[in-house]
Amino acid sequence: MRDWPMWTLRLPALTYWLLVDVAALATVTWAIISSETPAPSEIGRFAAIAGTAGAVIIGSSIYSHRLGETERNPWAAHLSYLTAGVLALPPNLLVLLLFGPALHCLLAQRPETYRWLFTLSATALAVFGTRYLLGWTDPKTSLLMMVVGAAVLLSVRAGLIAFGLKLRTPSATFEENVGEPIDAILGVVAVSIGGLMGFVALTNAVHALIAGPSLALLERAAQLPQWRRSAQRDAKTGLANAVHWDSKARSELAKGAPRIRPMAVMLMDLDHFKRVNDEVGHLAGDAALAAISLLLRSTLRRDDLVGRFGGEEFVVLLPDASPEVAENVAERVRQAVADLTVPTMATDGKPHELRGLTVSIGVATTTRFGYELPDLLVAADAALLAAKAYGRNLVSMA
Repeated sequence: MRDWPMWTLRLPALTYWLLVDVAALATVTWAIISSETPAPSEIGRFAAIAGTAGAVIIGSSIYSHRLGETERNPWAAHLSYLTAGVLALPPNLLVLLLFGPALHCLLAQRPETYRWLFTLSATALAVFGTRYLLGWTDPKTSLLMMVVGAAVLLSVRAGLIAFGLKLRTPSATFEENVGEPIDAILGVVAVSIGGLMGFVALTNAVHALIAGPSLALLERAAQLPQWRRSAQRDAKTGLANAVHWDSKARSELAKGAPRIRPMAVMLMDLDHFKRVNDEVGHLAGDAALAAISLLLRSTLRRDDLVGRFGGEEFVVLLPDASPEVAENVAERVRQAVADLTVPTMATDGKPHELRGLTVSIGVATTTRFGYELPDLLVAADAALLAAKAYGRNLVSMA
């Protein structure tokens, strides 16, 4: 248990995540013991809702597997049928619907199971909180109450998860914690389909099957933000890849030029990185790159734009950075890398700690080189080569 990744969370985040998990477990337990034995009609509704959702999600998973799609975000579909359950099922059968996302985690073998459990727990609290608002034993299904319930479900779930992510990574941006506008839109669509599905199931359970095509379309549409983010991110570090960073940096420089906003580009390269791959192994090299990316996120300023330029090279755009500020930021990064220890596994299978990593950094500022990105990158690269030539583990200003 001591080796579980969950224990690497910051203490405030760990405490909060465990409290949410415990609260969800207590709520689910109460929902089971406080509910009466379901009537045959309620069991029929459950079968219709769960069967439709299961067929859609399994079918979509098979289709995605045939296309070679590995990363999928199933939460829109899960939210949809859980919303239907809030309206049409007793609390104990609503608990059974929660097994859907739980099984999804187990079958997909998620690497961060504890994070999936936290998300599931937050979802459970939001679902049963909404059910309590609408009516625990006999939920109200007027249009106004359904709209209010949908708003509560989405906002409570998003708030619980976003707060937990913020505690885990205080430097994370609002979008990293809450999501992009498209994620909110998909959430609204999901609960809308779920609301219609649940309302129809109240009158005739079989009619809930008509939600199948809409749910299938939602399940596919929900992958679009994930695919777009995957196309913009470097797989090993999670940072912006070179193409996405280039586009964002050009945009920021174009906005800063008319106001003569001081900015800088910082190009950094890990010293003697080939030795890590050759002597300890490529998995250790990957661990070092991932550790450097986390370090950069925590060391750099909130609005700094960081990306992986390729290999062991990273690049950062520093907005509102005079030459003095840029040099101070670069020096802080250099020192943080020198102090870094990376736990990893050597090629012989034994635990190994990487120490003594260093980085050389070249910095170019708009004060001297203007606001054209190619000019800044050329100048930063020349400064980086100078830092290498003077012995490495240095910051060089162009």
